[in-house]
Amino acid sequence: MIPDSSRVDPAISRLPPLRETIAAHGLDARKRLGQHFLLDLNLTRRIARAAAPLSPGTVIEVGPGPGGLTRALLLEGATRVVAVEVDRRAIAALEELQTAAYNVSTALLVRWLHAAGDIADMVLMFQKEVVDRLVAVPRTKDYGRLSVLAQHVCTVQRLFDVAPSAFVPPPKVTSSVARLTPRPPGNRLADLRPLERVTAAAFGQRRKMLRGALAGLFGDPVAVLTALGLAPTARAEELTVAEFVRLASILDK
Repeated sequence: MIPDSSRVDPAISRLPPLRETIAAHGLDARKRLGQHFLLDLNLTRRIARAAAPLSPGTVIEVGPGPGGLTRALLLEGATRVVAVEVDRRAIAALEELQTAAYNVSTALLVRWLHAAGDIADMVLMFQKEVVDRLVAVPRTKDYGRLSVLAQHVCTVQRLFDVAPSAFVPPPKVTSSVARLTPRPPGNRLADLRPLERVTAAAFGQRRKMLRGALAGLFGDPVAVLTALGLAPTARAEELTVAEFVRLASILDK
């Protein structure tokens, strides 16, 4: 935890380059942990600025590694950072920053969507294909369950891409940074579980017509779809986020 950036910033400026920190603490990137370290301070500060304002409040960083982005967050004005890291080798490097996997799974993102009421903003880096899904619109190949859940709970914006060459070692894919800002409570479902169930059923068999895909959720899916003005012969990728929410609202009754 970082209590006061005014005391930390000068120390950060005097820290050795990240490559030296990695060498000093034996922080070679490990494949089994999905580690790829981002060392370019200009790029990490760009990511940190995208999350502004960084204070007041608490910034939660998942997978800080040697602390490259952590440094940038502090330099850009964060007053309190909580870094969550599974690699114990990184503790000594992070302690240099006075702080207590890049591979953040979509499952973890869904958990954060459930907790949106406690989150002001999320700036996340994923593989580009995940962000493609987050921002996808109906009738496209990337549109799916994650698109609906994320766009219902948050406004979603792709910010910029990060080339593999920016990491050590370079991953095989391009990464993308996205910003997810939770909508006001009155503009989203209080309970996300019905929407999860509807989208799981619909996109679990995405080539199936909705009258068949939703048969396990509704006693008479044709009647439900017709009552909502939706074609029973439509497929999941054709429905808008708002239409999925209407289906979820009926399921929740």
